[in-house]
Amino acid sequence: MAELKRTGLYDLHVELGGKMVPFAGYEMPVQYPMGVMKEHLHCRAQAGLFDVGHMGQVILRPKAGMAALVAGFEAMMPVAVEGLAEGRQRYGLFTNASGGIIDDLMFANRGDHLFVVVNAGCKDGDIAHMRAKLAAVAEVIEVTGRGLLALQGPGAEAALAALVPGAAAMRFMDVISADTGFGELWISRSGYTGEDGFEISVPDVEGLARALLALEGVAPIGLGARDSLRLEAGLCLYGHDMDEAATPVEANLAWGIQKARRKGGAREGGFPGADVILAQLASGPARLRVGLRPEGRAPMREGIELFDQAEGGAPVGRVTSGGFGPSVEVPIAMGYVPAACAAEGTQLWGEVRGKRLPVTVAPMPFRPSTYKR
Repeated sequence: MAELKRTGLYDLHVELGGKMVPFAGYEMPVQYPMGVMKEHLHCRAQAGLFDVGHMGQVILRPKAGMAALVAGFEAMMPVAVEGLAEGRQRYGLFTNASGGIIDDLMFANRGDHLFVVVNAGCKDGDIAHMRAKLAAVAEVIEVTGRGLLALQGPGAEAALAALVPGAAAMRFMDVISADTGFGELWISRSGYTGEDGFEISVPDVEGLARALLALEGVAPIGLGARDSLRLEAGLCLYGHDMDEAATPVEANLAWGIQKARRKGGAREGGFPGADVILAQLASGPARLRVGLRPEGRAPMREGIELFDQAEGGAPVGRVTSGGFGPSVEVPIAMGYVPAACAAEGTQLWGEVRGKRLPVTVAPMPFRPSTYKR
């Protein structure tokens, strides 16, 4: 078994009382003494600081001009890269030949290069994939010597602006660079909680983390609350709510496929799995990721099978993420069901310990998002 890696904040996590667990090859804090429930609610009410230094940071530096790099990167996914303005970021999806999702990612146009952030568990594969596909047009550089922090919640703007005044003027999905005493910060106004907030790439990650935690209203938040926050926001976790067997359309991520890449668009198709994905956009997928609201107080966790009748019959779907939503104060879940069962209000049943319990298809997000548009 490979030895677990540590981010630049490992010692700080231990100092703060973080309970460390294995996650995506790293030792990461699942919670702090405050506990998952209070950490979740603190992030919704004030500002939560997350260590996301386990994720992959990659620079794509053009070999033959930005236009060739943009075209090459766009050919890897159904998302438009051309037309993304300098200083802006977009959600992306690498797809395979059958339309399945290799990984989801964020990419930013930083003028003379693209900056990409990929999931920790897929990092090595994604970098190899980019090096193979972009060899002629880009130098693919894995960023080292930088941590990555996420500052999320209604107090995030005031907290970051106390250290970086220019952050307050940013809109959702803006990216900027800022020279500070912690080194040059690469800041995006984005995150994974449904809250307003920022993700910050920083050389002196411990220095910045300590400075932020010293501000009123900022608290450290672990992986446990990160998971419940993103579930309330209806956001996918790679390897659970999407994988190489699910297309972006099935995963209910068609909103991320711009008009230019769709049928009849200026740059229709030309990405891996285009025939499958474009057909699903036109005719609808056979199955769909949906929100689920179990009745009662018992959560329905990942792996629970879903049925379209209270007794008998074969399972029609499966829960991919589930738990209790501290902000909404009810159990919530997501899962895949046949398209015929995907309409909001549809009654299904989840089999929990041999007993079928009612669950209703529900709209997502479970709690309205508060991004600064």
